[in-house]
Amino acid sequence: MDDQNKNLILAMALSGLVLLVWLTWFSPEPPVEDPNTLPNASTTAASDGVAPPAEASASAAPAVALTEEAPRILIETPRLSGSMSLIGGRIDTLTLSDYRLTLEPDSANVELFRPSGEADAYYTLYGWTSAGETGGGALPNGQTLWQIESGNVLTPETPVTLVWSNDAGLVFRRTVSVDDNYMFQVEQSVENNTGVEVSLRPYGQIVRHTEPDDLKGFFIIHEGAIRMADGELAETDYDDMVDLVYSEREGARVSSTPVEANGWIGFTDHYWMTTLIPTPGQAFTAVEKYYSAADIYLTEVRQPTVSIAPGTVATAQSGLFAGAKEWSTIRDYERSGIQGFLDSIDWGWFFFLTKPIFAVLHWLNSVIGNMGWSIIALTLLIKALLLPLAYKSYVSMARMKEIQPEMEKLKERAGDDRQKLQQEMMKLYKEKKVNPAAGCLPILLQIPIFFSLYKVIFVTLELRQAPWIGWIKDLSAPDPSSFYNLWGILPWAAPEAGTILATIFIGILPLILGISMWLQQKLNPAPTDATQAMVFAWMPWIFMFMLGSFPSGLVLYWIANNTITFGQQYFIMRSQGYKPDVLGNVLKAFKRDKSAPTK
Repeated sequence: MDDQNKNLILAMALSGLVLLVWLTWFSPEPPVEDPNTLPNASTTAASDGVAPPAEASASAAPAVALTEEAPRILIETPRLSGSMSLIGGRIDTLTLSDYRLTLEPDSANVELFRPSGEADAYYTLYGWTSAGETGGGALPNGQTLWQIESGNVLTPETPVTLVWSNDAGLVFRRTVSVDDNYMFQVEQSVENNTGVEVSLRPYGQIVRHTEPDDLKGFFIIHEGAIRMADGELAETDYDDMVDLVYSEREGARVSSTPVEANGWIGFTDHYWMTTLIPTPGQAFTAVEKYYSAADIYLTEVRQPTVSIAPGTVATAQSGLFAGAKEWSTIRDYERSGIQGFLDSIDWGWFFFLTKPIFAVLHWLNSVIGNMGWSIIALTLLIKALLLPLAYKSYVSMARMKEIQPEMEKLKERAGDDRQKLQQEMMKLYKEKKVNPAAGCLPILLQIPIFFSLYKVIFVTLELRQAPWIGWIKDLSAPDPSSFYNLWGILPWAAPEAGTILATIFIGILPLILGISMWLQQKLNPAPTDATQAMVFAWMPWIFMFMLGSFPSGLVLYWIANNTITFGQQYFIMRSQGYKPDVLGNVLKAFKRDKSAPTK
């Protein structure tokens, strides 16, 4: 076996091994029902609350489910619709106007928040806790009935102010505003008319009853609590929140992180996110909690204690992001002062590649207006950047072809003396200025790029339900066509994605991928060794089935990459005096298949 074939087989085997590991480790698994899971909020309406912590310095726990219809204030923005409940003053219904659950025309919009008492309840709570014996009287909680002081509908132009007074003389106000995208601003104030100084601590909470039903459970994407604390990003899966250290004082499993100046905390889903964002430059404590009795997950911001003298007013401000993880929108919020907000998108270990790759892809899409063609344009740019390395590699491969006759003579002279053969081969490589390992380099460089692009296509919202041409309506999903129904010609449905039948009966894009890899092989004659020839013959079709269940955007990239590589290799080899006989190699392959002995 000559060194060129060794290198090519090594590169292919390495690529195949990496893909197999990727499929084994990173393939999404369907959610499994746990028979020990506690009932969800909808079945425990009378008792889904959690007893408040024993110490007054801790913030209030989630209130019990609302059993009566609460008065509400509508939320109407260009991108959000929902309402605030005057009971607790919570934002607890919210729908994303620009995003639907599926591609079907009558599909419902994505629902972000749900009120307590419904399945998978998800909402915000704000309030104050006392810091010692203050004599300030009762504090508002999750069941406090607030009154409207100003505003009837929350819009970007019309904020809403709620008010509530206790019997001791404290007047609490909460003003909520919202921008044209996904950012709320919540200002809490306390007017002290008690005649004594009062010390209170403001807090904000995001409460989630049970894990979300659509949890991907996919290693490549983080879903759960997410926190930025003075430049350090931390991600806590729901499973890990269950294992937090139990606090008798809090009555829950708790993790607290002091933040000196800049940070945020909340929950992130695959494409959506909710985060509490204190004013940049302000110290606070970021808290993650899990209440096992009610299966409630909670993230919280505890702001510093304020002392309110008689006749004065204290205020506390914080932001609330509740919406889609759009790259440009989150980037703009980061530029406005929210440190590290763009890292809320899960860029992964190869962030130094995924971030710039997506930035370029996003720019290309803004120019082209189609993510599929933008992926092809991105492939062209990547291949252009790698062209110097590819040139050296293909030149080396062409020169390896030229010295094959001399290599054969060396093997005949050396016979079984392997040491002598190696010495003579190294001498020949040096004389002819050939690097036998150069052929592997472009393929090895493609592996981190391939994984990075896979990450980009899987995690970024901009690829979700992004169409290309014809039948490709969602570049983040596998090719929906199937050989099972002759790609839509026969009058029955294709197998459901993720099933064994869908893996066997591949779509059009994976088939084109296999053909492109097969044609790329035909730039060189088939190896004379039967084992090598068999490996080369099967490799394109193995990859075709392996990649058939990958997102169609990634398969499109690989097809474009193969096509461009074919052209580069063909012209570079010709420039070095080697003329690939593609058609002849194809015909030889068919003749060899027909003349192969049968058993």
